[in-house]
Amino acid sequence: MPSVIALDAMGSDRAPKPEIEGAIQASRHYGVRVLLVGPEPAIRAELTRYPAAAGLPIDIVHASEVITMDDKAVQAVRAKRDSSLRVGVRLVRDGRAAGFVTAGNTGAAMATAKMVLGAIPGVDRPALAAVFPTAIGTAASLLDVGANVDCKPQNLAQFAVMGEIYFRSMFGTKRPRVGLLSIGEEETKGNELTREAFQLLKQLPLNFVGNVEGRDLYNGEVDVIVADGFVGNVALKTSEGVANLVRATLKETLKATITRQVGYLLSRSAFADFKKRLDHTEYGGAPLLGVKGVCFITHGSSNANAIKNAIRVAAEFSEHRINDTIEKGLAGIRAAALLSNQA
Repeated sequence: MPSVIALDAMGSDRAPKPEIEGAIQASRHYGVRVLLVGPEPAIRAELTRYPAAAGLPIDIVHASEVITMDDKAVQAVRAKRDSSLRVGVRLVRDGRAAGFVTAGNTGAAMATAKMVLGAIPGVDRPALAAVFPTAIGTAASLLDVGANVDCKPQNLAQFAVMGEIYFRSMFGTKRPRVGLLSIGEEETKGNELTREAFQLLKQLPLNFVGNVEGRDLYNGEVDVIVADGFVGNVALKTSEGVANLVRATLKETLKATITRQVGYLLSRSAFADFKKRLDHTEYGGAPLLGVKGVCFITHGSSNANAIKNAIRVAAEFSEHRINDTIEKGLAGIRAAALLSNQA
């Protein structure tokens, strides 16, 4: 991957340590050039603690301001014009970086991306798409997971098109199965938003399988799940909480029941595989689909592994030119009027 990825070095809860460690791992394993964006003195002081960074394609781009998690998104974006978020997104806009990754303030990141990069033609609202594992060993994608709390049916139709193209491009699935997250499989189930969105999705040239329920997220029977940002975010965060509970419970159970050394070693190996399969940090961040540039947002609690993989998937996203495919896909749909916000 010869890509250049700009990384907000001051985004995570423990910045810049996870960012720098993740950048080192991404550069070493994938050959990605990483631009660490933020206050240069603080970044350089931390970077000097890692001899492994010597010789790697890692550079610093100075930004004098930082948007914190406590800042109000829109106000901070307007007031802090030299923030690491804004400088990083400008690097993408100006062609100096193929993509941008941040573990910072989600609202500020989305506002900055929309303001600096702009939206792809045919997209009213960009959406965040999260990838997670399924019970049969495949992956699935859920969108939106937090970019848009209140949505209209046309927004969900756009999410479906973007999500289908994203999944097809990243995972090579020719006809991804697209489902609408609701409270029942029947067409008449759900609230007004999902019922109206269902009718729009039926008319799109997608492999639409109808409504799916929360229990279907992980069974591998659907590839792309569409929801408004409120429902999608609750579903994602609940799933992560359950995964953490399962990992912790299984670990304690193994410790309490296994006494023989050989059995312990075998079970520990199996548990390590199980833990990695459920580890959300293996899937990188969530792309903000619908903006004119590559922008990935990951958890504020991200560790080095999450940062490393977010850099990797941002480079892959750019390499696959997914934004170009999304733009062409939206323009080529005959039912384009259904995707346009007429309100």
